Amino acid sequence: MRLLRRSGRTDVDEAFAAYYAARGNHLRNTAYLLCGDWHLAEDLTQIAFTKLYRAWQRIEQRDSLDGYARRVLVRAFLDERRRPWRREHSTVPESPALDAVAPGGIEPGDRMLVRAALATLTPRHRAVLVLRFWGDLPVEQVADILGCATGTVKSQTSRGLAALREALAAADPEMAQPILGGRR
Repeated sequence: MRLLRRSGRTDVDEAFAAYYAARGNHLRNTAYLLCGDWHLAEDLTQIAFTKLYRAWQRIEQRDSLDGYARRVLVRAFLDERRRPWRREHSTVPESPALDAVAPGGIEPGDRMLVRAALATLTPRHRAVLVLRFWGDLPVEQVADILGCATGTVKSQTSRGLAALREALAAADPEMAQPILGGRR
């Protein structure tokens, strides 16, 4: 009997390890875009995968794992922003490694401006914009992840884009419109 349990647990561990290997970097990059700190992104990713592992055997629809992982990640990020006094903060300056998460076609200097502008947004606006544009998720799925109405996601997207345009315009007026023009 004991051998059967170990064998079943090994299968679960192998399936989880395969999922982690396939999706770990993407989730970490999403976390980085949310918080702007690689160390915190690692922590948020670890929280998300820990919770996913604890629920792994209860999850029946394996096709919804990405959505569940993103939901846990965003909620961990928002929870972190609500209680910032509970965390230690690194005093080591971070090296800009945005190439790992930035889409192609944008110059490195522009990436840094976008990253800096994204950091000025509220956590909720940042979460909506990252999920909508980095995660390329539809409004309905973002609403489900954040636990709000689709209208809220639409208004938060609009307000977040406006705030991002303002921050970019303050840094470089010529860059604000070409990068953010288009999709809402």
